[in-house]
Amino acid sequence: MIALIPFTPDPVAVRLGPVPVHWYGIGYAVGLVGAYLVMTREARRRGLDPQVVDRAMVVVTVAGLIGARAYHVIDQWDRYAHDLPAIVLPPYTGLGVLGGILTGTIALVVLLRRWRQDFWQWADVVAPGAFVVQAAARWGNYANQELYGPPTHLPWGIAIDCAHRTEQWPCTAYPEATTGFQPLFLYESLSGVVGAITLLWVARRWGPRLRPGDLFLGWLIWYAVVRFGLETLRNGNWTFGGVPTAMILSAVMVVVALALLAWRHRPAARDADAPRIPDPVDPLP
Repeated sequence: MIALIPFTPDPVAVRLGPVPVHWYGIGYAVGLVGAYLVMTREARRRGLDPQVVDRAMVVVTVAGLIGARAYHVIDQWDRYAHDLPAIVLPPYTGLGVLGGILTGTIALVVLLRRWRQDFWQWADVVAPGAFVVQAAARWGNYANQELYGPPTHLPWGIAIDCAHRTEQWPCTAYPEATTGFQPLFLYESLSGVVGAITLLWVARRWGPRLRPGDLFLGWLIWYAVVRFGLETLRNGNWTFGGVPTAMILSAVMVVVALALLAWRHRPAARDADAPRIPDPVDPLP
């Protein structure tokens, strides 16, 4: 189980005086810039006002980060229960994507209703951008030596130092110099790359056949299925009734998204979108 990448990274990219700049934050910043470029281009292609992206992105991002941080704190409550200031003080190296999806979506709904914009059209613009954020930000998990799975014989296993090991895989049983672990962060990053490309391709290839919101619901299903599968390789996370909470929420996301897809593609809904032929008018005398 020798790791292909035998070294462990430093989570701090650079220090600006006394202030450390973490790779985790850099990853999210790069992802947000990439998402902004994708979303503004998609908005223009669809005939939507790209300034809506400018106005909404900061609010939705902050709301998403608050929800993601809250999810992480609940997930790792044993760590924060005796150090409450660590919840709000930097470095913010723990975020739960599922919490961010919830609060970010709520913020987007509120803003778009206030601005009288169609949520489903904009949700389809956001979906590939969300994949871009995921693809870039997950490399911050690698720098923090988190989001990894069990020991593996696969050639792309990564090294995890003793200080970041879970109780299940201590260095006494799995020597640091000879053990590689499943890089779950990499799987999620690649999923984000492939997902963004797929959504953009589908939008151009089958755009006229899609209903507004199809890409957004497809993103929810894609992310939830991948997350559900990867949770089977993780341990030590928040559970409910002995089942990882992320698996439960992922399953709920898939069921809800599939139900919405079926509902929005029912014959009555398609007929409502079809262009109406005006009633014949009697010829003028």
